[in-house]
Amino acid sequence: MGAEPTSKGCKWLSWCIVFVVVALIAGAVALVVIKKRQNDSDGPAPVPGPPGAVTQKYSDALKTAVQFFDVQKSGKLVDNKISWRGDSGLDDGSDAKLDLSKGMYDAGDHMKFGLPMAFTATVLSWSILEYGDHMDKVEQLDNAQASLKWITDFLVNAHPKDNVLYIQVGDPKKDHSCWDRPEDMTEKRPLIQVNTSAPGTEVAAETAAAMASASLVFKKSDPTYSDTLLKHAKQLFSFADKYRVSYSESIPEVQAFYNSTGFGDELLWAAGWLYHATGDKTYLNYVTGDNGEEFAEFGKPSWFSWDNKLAGAQVLLSRLTFFGGNTGNSGLQKYRKTAEAVMCGLLPKSPTATDSRTKSGLIWISEWNALQHPVASAFLAVLYSDYMLTSRTAKITCDGDSFKPADIRKFAISQVEYVLGNNPMEMSFLVGYGDKYPEYVHHRGASIPADAKPSCSDGFKYLKSSDPNPNVATGALVGGPFLNETYRDVRDNAMQAEPSTYNSAVLVGLLSSLVTTSSVVESFT
Repeated sequence: MGAEPTSKGCKWLSWCIVFVVVALIAGAVALVVIKKRQNDSDGPAPVPGPPGAVTQKYSDALKTAVQFFDVQKSGKLVDNKISWRGDSGLDDGSDAKLDLSKGMYDAGDHMKFGLPMAFTATVLSWSILEYGDHMDKVEQLDNAQASLKWITDFLVNAHPKDNVLYIQVGDPKKDHSCWDRPEDMTEKRPLIQVNTSAPGTEVAAETAAAMASASLVFKKSDPTYSDTLLKHAKQLFSFADKYRVSYSESIPEVQAFYNSTGFGDELLWAAGWLYHATGDKTYLNYVTGDNGEEFAEFGKPSWFSWDNKLAGAQVLLSRLTFFGGNTGNSGLQKYRKTAEAVMCGLLPKSPTATDSRTKSGLIWISEWNALQHPVASAFLAVLYSDYMLTSRTAKITCDGDSFKPADIRKFAISQVEYVLGNNPMEMSFLVGYGDKYPEYVHHRGASIPADAKPSCSDGFKYLKSSDPNPNVATGALVGGPFLNETYRDVRDNAMQAEPSTYNSAVLVGLLSSLVTTSSVVESFT
């Protein structure tokens, strides 16, 4: 055994212990201070790398949402995944010796409306261009591209001449007087076109945007098809810009269904997409010159929708200031500042936050199709936050208060969480997702048994039936809740219970953005 320690040794050992403890405490305090400074720092957040870990619930929701495009398809179906759907609309376009059998029905009826269908294609293209790697990570990219092409095939055929575009298939009054399956419809399907005698600037420009954006999607996989789309996009934009008349003025009957509040937003939106697709500065000058001053409503936030594309155009064009080497372009900076104003309006803690929300925080603008605006707003928000992250932009300023990309993304997540079931009703508004979702969706095909063949008028017994839909319209995003956060799951409650294809396109984009994290591409070409 060793000798007992002396008194001096004990004191020395005690001081050593004290020194070590103090050093450990000091180190811990320093670490906390450093972390706090990092959290409070105005410096940019780390740039995400390639797609990382998958968030399973958003992956599951995306796989569900994408299926609604298959539910809505018209024409001779290929690789049909929906057991209760079959071929329909095979003679569409025959009156004009055109094949307009493809495309998608806009909602719960059997109409093909060109303006919302083209918007569906534009947003779906944008989603693929920004988040195709996320879609691919969860094996949904092929499905999204196939759905997009189903629409653009229709749009190509609907544009047989430079200044002629077929923008509607079916008579909405006759169509809405029936309740039948699309496979069994017998009513006549008249066509409506815009041309130089009856122009339609917004629908022609939106179709140009759809063609231009889709040309980027297919540029590598099918360059010939991409070139075809771009040719049509250029022709349609020229037509839209030269003959500036609203289609609501030329064709008054559309006012009852998809009335346009103006065409300036579509012109800027289309020109923005054409610049991304071509690099031709004619289109850049178009949006930054007199047309921007006339139509962009700089400094005034707006709501992104099938009718108003301004907020989308502002985010899309602000992209060029993050990555395109255009930081000194004063015209583009106006778009970026307005896009930031849009973000500031969405952030709940911003001094300029909108009051247009439910008590639980859902953006709420309209009784009809209430979920369109929160989902579209969230999609733009996550795009903008990803532009900031990838470009190492640390913050935006809202009337003196600063917000980081994480704050903007948090808002987007709050909206999609509400949609997927984190709401006072404790139900998912995405049909087929979660334990509880609407069972009485306002959708003809879903409400009628697949083996039933009711006539035009006899089918209304299924509209009035108290039984849940016999077919699940998987992926349908219903209209949504009232401002008081209630939802009536009743089939003839079209205001709340009817889904739409264009809402699904925005939801697919939003879910794709949240499936995982990664940096966005700096160029679409």
